[in-house]
Amino acid sequence: MPALICGSMAYDTIMVFPGRFGDQIHPQRIHILNVSFLVPELRREYGGCAGNIAYNMKLLGSAGTPMATVGLDYTPYRLWLEDNGIPTSYLREIDGSYTAQAYITTDLDDNQITAFHPGAMAHAHEQAVPADAGFAIGMISPDGRDGMREHALQFAEAGIPFVFDPGQGLPMFDGHELNRFLELASWVTVNDYESSMLEQRTELSATQIADRVRAYIVTRGAAGSRIHTQDGVIEIPSAKPEAVTDPTGCGDAYRAGLLHGLLNDMDLGTTGRIASLMGAIKVASHGTQNHSFTPDEFGDAFRANFDYAL
Repeated sequence: MPALICGSMAYDTIMVFPGRFGDQIHPQRIHILNVSFLVPELRREYGGCAGNIAYNMKLLGSAGTPMATVGLDYTPYRLWLEDNGIPTSYLREIDGSYTAQAYITTDLDDNQITAFHPGAMAHAHEQAVPADAGFAIGMISPDGRDGMREHALQFAEAGIPFVFDPGQGLPMFDGHELNRFLELASWVTVNDYESSMLEQRTELSATQIADRVRAYIVTRGAAGSRIHTQDGVIEIPSAKPEAVTDPTGCGDAYRAGLLHGLLNDMDLGTTGRIASLMGAIKVASHGTQNHSFTPDEFGDAFRANFDYAL
């Protein structure tokens, strides 16, 4: 059965600064910041959380359907999705708006500075989660503020368990709103920085959050990830990437692995390892939807990293 992925669809303009932001930004003068970075490398890629997660799920052999609002420049992205066998039936074009745009500059330490124009994403709430379309699981990823709130409630009312993935959208919500998401969600996933913010705003510890949901997943980059449950913490080791080329989209690849494992009723340890390997595969490739693999290649990489077969 498929997953419904509520989140952004975006064009990513990705630039690489061949230096370190820290060498250009002086902490004592941060209040009058005025910097310019020369970026010899520039690429324009298909992106957005919903699109990235759906693309990675397709690679894994799972069905992920993005639900999002897009703009008048959407046609090339639609053709790309259709060529890759990703459903577009829940992508709604908004007149007079551009598809969301992310402008991402990455330095040699994989630090990122991003400017984001939401465009059509601000209309996400104009779509509703279909209660009777056969979706087995949902995901709330960064999207329009009202859309994230309403889609979470719609998933819960339809009895569809969902993953809450606030990501870059987390700062939009106060503690009361975040606690409400935790009441409605079945799983929560954040990175280590976001986990600190989530726990601070909700005034809950990781253990307390895990008591409210089936699992609280915290990714920690090269240090792996932790899956907090009511029965304890599952440590997930990181997978070894063939190269460290571009971190953009690694979190979405990880989340696709989570959805794949959950859809296929895998144990959380294996699910986390699939997710970890997906992030490692993505980091070796430029952009968020340019990597690919066969099922046999993925199986071989899984065994090589984790010493057992899927």
